[in-house]
Amino acid sequence: MPYILALDQGTTSTRAIVFDQHGAPLASGARVLEQHYPADGWVEHDPEAIWSAARATMREAVSKAGLEPSAISAIGITNQRETTLIWDRATGEPLHRAIVWQDRRTADACARAREAGLEDTVRARTGLLLDPYFSATKIAWLLDHCPGARARAERGEVLFGTVDSFLLWRLTAGAVHATDATNASRTMLFDIVAQDWDDELLRAFAIPRAMLPAVMDSSADFGVTCELGPAIPILGIAGDQQAAAIGQACVKPGMAKATFGTGCFVLVNTGSNPLPSRHRMLSTVAWRIDGRAAFALEGSVFNAGTIVQWLRDRLHAIPDAASSEAVAAALPDNRGVHLVPAFTGLGAPYWDPHARGTITGLTRDSGSAEIVRAGLESVAYQVRDLLDAMAADGARPIEMRVDGGMTANAWLMGFVADVCALRVRRPVVTETTALGAAMLAGLRLGIYPPLARSDELWRHERDFMPTMAADHRDRLQASWHRAVERSRG
Repeated sequence: MPYILALDQGTTSTRAIVFDQHGAPLASGARVLEQHYPADGWVEHDPEAIWSAARATMREAVSKAGLEPSAISAIGITNQRETTLIWDRATGEPLHRAIVWQDRRTADACARAREAGLEDTVRARTGLLLDPYFSATKIAWLLDHCPGARARAERGEVLFGTVDSFLLWRLTAGAVHATDATNASRTMLFDIVAQDWDDELLRAFAIPRAMLPAVMDSSADFGVTCELGPAIPILGIAGDQQAAAIGQACVKPGMAKATFGTGCFVLVNTGSNPLPSRHRMLSTVAWRIDGRAAFALEGSVFNAGTIVQWLRDRLHAIPDAASSEAVAAALPDNRGVHLVPAFTGLGAPYWDPHARGTITGLTRDSGSAEIVRAGLESVAYQVRDLLDAMAADGARPIEMRVDGGMTANAWLMGFVADVCALRVRRPVVTETTALGAAMLAGLRLGIYPPLARSDELWRHERDFMPTMAADHRDRLQASWHRAVERSRG
């Protein structure tokens, strides 16, 4: 029986999962990834910690599955997107900690570029907004703050990559410097129509083309790794949100998924052509196979799972993440309390890097339970904001498939269905990000069906149907919007 190993390198953890030929997970390994916060709004990761965790989790997953490494037919990689690294071509050593996608240190650089009239070009070429979320200004910051990096990058001695590129470089012992089209489309440097790096944007951000990786299909021959012993081909790469859409079988126009992880990301498949957004959503590459790209409209919420972590680790309002469900369910409503989780600014549709976390509506009767419920509710309200913007762009889905750690909270999934007036579908396999990476690798070998038939691997576990009255959900959303205004920069 063929087996696929998926390496899922996320924002707060790294995990590896072995899947069988039916798309069923057999065993996994996981490591928590330490977060570094050197300044307000700054978020960094240690690249060596990422690499160490990747090696350890792959070995652990194969061992727990009771397999020899030679039984692994291929490896697929999925990763936190936009997180930016530069490293020495000769030694492979990083020149700086990785700057994480949540990091806001380049907000002023984006503001200057916006004042210079660059935003229309960015939007037209890349489908993105001019925001520190994306990689371009992060690369420029690293080149300006690592001694000698810019001159060395122009000579091709320093390389840039998102996390997938860095892992691929290490896994292939420096033989392959590449990425896939989904990750490239998140850099703010990639023309999603021409499917190539854009020279005008490279000049605008002063980034040498010599340091950029080759852009390949999402299902392709990315080289081989001997990290587990025998040579194993790496045959699939996709950014985590695109991989989740594939794992959720959202392969037809109009199908949507929402991943509830560190942040929350909603993707709606828009088919073979990018859909320009008039309401501050993102047009992005969903995947590229056999040279043909599919596209999606995406909305990004920067803080979702981090809310529960904050409630647990900083506020000490709950002993563990799972207990948040019972706390929220025990209250009849939020008693007027709202928590706006703008810990690292607000994502779509606000795109405010200067917003900060805010709690409103507190009274003498308010306690930790109200704040916990308000934190969970904020996730649903943010998803509703995204769906309303997508609907205005002509891309509102009729249902939403969900995945990620927060989907274990049945109360939250029911509240999402209520607030969004949408059927929410939770699959049997909630590790759909890793499954999507495995599917891309297995597709290359013919182990898994073409994406058009990927529904054969998707099975739903539970549906959550909306029951809330329309006027009540609209009142709640209006109250949320008042709280958001109080958090703005």
